[in-house]
Amino acid sequence: MASKVTDVTVYRYRLHSVRPFHMTEVGKPAVHTTIPAAQLTIRAVQPTIRDVAKKAGVSIATVSRVMSNHDNVRDSTRERVTTAIAELQFTPSSLGRSLAERRHAANGIVFPDLSGPYYAEVVLGYESVAAELGRSVLILSTNGRDAAPSMAEEMAGRCDGLVIMGRTVPDEVVVRIARRGLPLVLLARPQIGGIDSVQAENVETAHVLTRHVINGGARDIVFVGDPISSPDVAERWTGVSRAVSEVDGITLSEERPDGFSETAGVEVARRALQGKLPDAFIFTNDELALGALGELRTRGVDVPGQVCVTGWDDVMAARYAGLTTVRQPMRELGAMAARLLDELITGSRTEPRHVVLPTELVVRTSCGTSRKEK
Repeated sequence: MASKVTDVTVYRYRLHSVRPFHMTEVGKPAVHTTIPAAQLTIRAVQPTIRDVAKKAGVSIATVSRVMSNHDNVRDSTRERVTTAIAELQFTPSSLGRSLAERRHAANGIVFPDLSGPYYAEVVLGYESVAAELGRSVLILSTNGRDAAPSMAEEMAGRCDGLVIMGRTVPDEVVVRIARRGLPLVLLARPQIGGIDSVQAENVETAHVLTRHVINGGARDIVFVGDPISSPDVAERWTGVSRAVSEVDGITLSEERPDGFSETAGVEVARRALQGKLPDAFIFTNDELALGALGELRTRGVDVPGQVCVTGWDDVMAARYAGLTTVRQPMRELGAMAARLLDELITGSRTEPRHVVLPTELVVRTSCGTSRKEK
């Protein structure tokens, strides 16, 4: 028996006769049977987010913001949307909502490399916030590949928004992706126009670190890192150079290692041991510093008596090795990037944001524990 139509604005019904097709033996004609509408059981078609938006007189994005409890929705608009949801008995489906809004329910992130504790911590921070927001994460590790720009552009077509870390792709590719209208956030990379960005502070803390090294008696300092390959390293070089220029009689040289791994740090130490050791090494990440520190100690070098060693990041191993370093909020970098991207995807914010997270010097035994900065 047909169900009773009670509210045509809530349900859509199919009241036409149907002619189901029945398969028969091979070579024999098919049989079509007409079933009167009165004998059919009428099934309600579930309302969609588009139905809610139409009934409330708002956009689909506004409905999504109301369901996500975003603050930037007027009370009157929120009331209209919630009333429409109740009247339509709408039950949101994450998949259905994504399809209705032509969204993928996935965020993308482009990384230079996924190896090492620094990148792992950043990814964990990013993924944890994305998961809270109900989105999956697509990760592209470029590893210096020539095809990285085209790979990033291809990923941009498969996600709702994209985070680009460091100099993984050229500025012109970033601008091209942004011009498509895709929400975009730069991570550990200088600002490009009105594109959102999140960075850790580098210049001032590198200055403080270098003054600490100088105040400990170092006059011959080696900076280990490649300013060309990394915006963060370039800013740290700026801070170190400025601190050295403020004190007479300080020699600063630069060494560019083969990567940022502990193995590369070991090689730096071995090359230094073939000649005269400097008074201090300022490494641009903890992995390099830990590799060098281990090699120097294995060779019987007194650290910090003969040479001071400093790093950057404050990974867990640095604490056990007594490494003087700079602590930066690695997980918060990823988490902040995910939050900024969500604001852009949902439309809760339209003005660009540029966030700089603080860093701090952590003094341990590899470069003195009692010296005071001037």
